[in-house]
Amino acid sequence: MVSLHPLIDSGLLEGDADHPGGTLYCQCADDPVEVTLSSNVAHNHACGCSKCWKPAGALFSIVGVLPRDNVSVTANEDKLYIVDPKAAIQRHACSDCGTHMFGRIEVDHPFKGLDFVHVELSPQSGWQEPQFAAFVSSIIEQGFDPEHIGEVRERLHDVGLETYDCLSPPLMDLIAAYTAKKSGALK
Repeated sequence: MVSLHPLIDSGLLEGDADHPGGTLYCQCADDPVEVTLSSNVAHNHACGCSKCWKPAGALFSIVGVLPRDNVSVTANEDKLYIVDPKAAIQRHACSDCGTHMFGRIEVDHPFKGLDFVHVELSPQSGWQEPQFAAFVSSIIEQGFDPEHIGEVRERLHDVGLETYDCLSPPLMDLIAAYTAKKSGALK
């Protein structure tokens, strides 16, 4: 079986709830892009969507969120470009190595104000461990054999991750509440 993701293939390492943050680096050997995070992430999860950056050979990315005010580019910002300017999440990637450093939402969206990051790019340990697996069936759209999706879900469950074909229920509830407030259905 192929790698789910290097951070979960051998089981989850519990993070430190009081983790103060750290630094992310792109994969360039020289002059890497550096992004400093001044807090831990929340809602860290395995993501099977086709847009998130994944390490070579992995089926899933690991992505968490934190307030955008807690994210700053601290070196080589000039190497960053937006992967898809039309996407809701503006993924800022290194133009040399392709690593996605952070994703930011600039449009009206339930998660505007939160940035999406891959803490595996940090040499510091203690980040929140993945909490769930999202968009699991999306790996099929990327060429994964649907006959083996049950094995993938079983492996994710074995390491302690609930699997969803959307986001986790609490995040879906936040999206629904945001939409209902915006439409006037909720006050």
